[in-house]
Amino acid sequence: MASSPVVPSSSLLVEKKDVGLSAFRSQAAAFAFSAPASKKRASAKIVSVMAPQQSARKPSITGAVKTGMTMTEKILARASEKSQLSPGENVWVNVDILMTHDVCGPGAFGIFKKELGENSKVWDREKLVVIPDHYIFTTDERANRNVDILRDFCTEQNIKYFYDIKDLGNFRANPDYKGVCHVALAQEGHCRPGEVLLGTDSHTCTAGAFGQFATGIGITDAGFVLGTGKLLLKVPPTLRFVMDGEMPDYLLAKDLILQIIGEISVAGATYKAMEFVGSTVESLTMEDRMTLCNMVVEAGGKNGVVPADSTTYKYLQDKTSAPYEPVYSDGQARFLSEYRFDVSKLEPLVAKPHSPDNRALARECKDVKIDRVYIGSCTGKTEDFMAAAKVFLASGKKVKVPTFLVPATQKVWMDIYSIPVPGSGGKTCSQIFEEAGCDTPASPNCGACLGGPRDTYARMNEPQVCVSTTNRNFPGRMGHKEGQIYLASPYTAAASALTGFVTDPREFLQ
Repeated sequence: MASSPVVPSSSLLVEKKDVGLSAFRSQAAAFAFSAPASKKRASAKIVSVMAPQQSARKPSITGAVKTGMTMTEKILARASEKSQLSPGENVWVNVDILMTHDVCGPGAFGIFKKELGENSKVWDREKLVVIPDHYIFTTDERANRNVDILRDFCTEQNIKYFYDIKDLGNFRANPDYKGVCHVALAQEGHCRPGEVLLGTDSHTCTAGAFGQFATGIGITDAGFVLGTGKLLLKVPPTLRFVMDGEMPDYLLAKDLILQIIGEISVAGATYKAMEFVGSTVESLTMEDRMTLCNMVVEAGGKNGVVPADSTTYKYLQDKTSAPYEPVYSDGQARFLSEYRFDVSKLEPLVAKPHSPDNRALARECKDVKIDRVYIGSCTGKTEDFMAAAKVFLASGKKVKVPTFLVPATQKVWMDIYSIPVPGSGGKTCSQIFEEAGCDTPASPNCGACLGGPRDTYARMNEPQVCVSTTNRNFPGRMGHKEGQIYLASPYTAAASALTGFVTDPREFLQ
């Protein structure tokens, strides 16, 4: 076994095995509870390399040879109606869900009509999910026009799942409006184990948390899927990340994925699947798993995936009635590499400007003075705000820099105002945020995560330093090209807001 050394700064035990095509024992276990029954598929792949034999072969050596497959390979095999797939194969895949939003939807719809005809109909009006979320609460005419194009297309095509917004002055006046597409997809029951979900957004990989194949595609590919329900995909090899150990109470899933990206770099998983397993992963909530998978693309990954289990099924109980069939990696599945982490030794992390793999311990950046804090975007779910509120509550202090709060969806916004924070005596997140001096929670949308029009709420219009729970920190990502973004967990973001410097949350949580 080739082992990499322990990372000195984080005291984290990490091992890497370069295994090529050697097999690993799958840790996926069968769950003894009510869940969609798995259907066994018989392999029928036989390759003839010589003339047919004239005499019968012995029973002990007849039949097809089946090689173990990873979760990703199994999902793509099922979707392409193949009994066996290997990394590098190109296959036509049947798509279960296609998602698009206001930035890429108009382009995809335009290509669809140009290539397939003005009067063409989408392949399935119930498998297209259209979610305006990126440039919504702005006076920018082109941004507003994009939402109008979505509305016109969905009306023309009679699309069932179009989460429209018309009244920009009061998002609550739009009952269909949701917010950030990746969180809305999960909340509205569009994410299901074993399925293929494609979206015109690079962070579509978030949905891999549900044990499905989910990845981002471009508008040309989306235009083709709109008309055919199919797409040609190359089967990626899989990297396996085994995370064990009890999760310290000062860590969140954002710390885990920042550690992994820092370990393998932003190119370390280029066109590879990233499979997350281990006792730590099994202990994560669905929202934590979504945070983990959300940044897979920041390592170059094609997709991220977490095996479905009782946590997955419980989350889906009141969200979808559609049947689904989970899959798990075989015991003899082939992984390109395996990384092992002892999570109990990990410390709170940040990704310094200007790359998600520029990993550092939060405590090592304690002298970095900041101008603002941003909590929101994909890591602006209910549990993320609960975590931030926990830090503010423990400190009993007020923030020292402007602290912007942008709920991912309308449901998250309602949770902030209605769910009591444990140990607070009945106070909600909104009350704790107000007492801490934070900005009032904004309308749910992608907000300043990707900059947007100049009037976008909390956009960095000056060359400031920001601690953010978002997923990218490239120059100009949140607005000003000279802005500096430190990616961090909601714990670390809240702690930093209280001091005005990048701060390890243990300062307030222990």
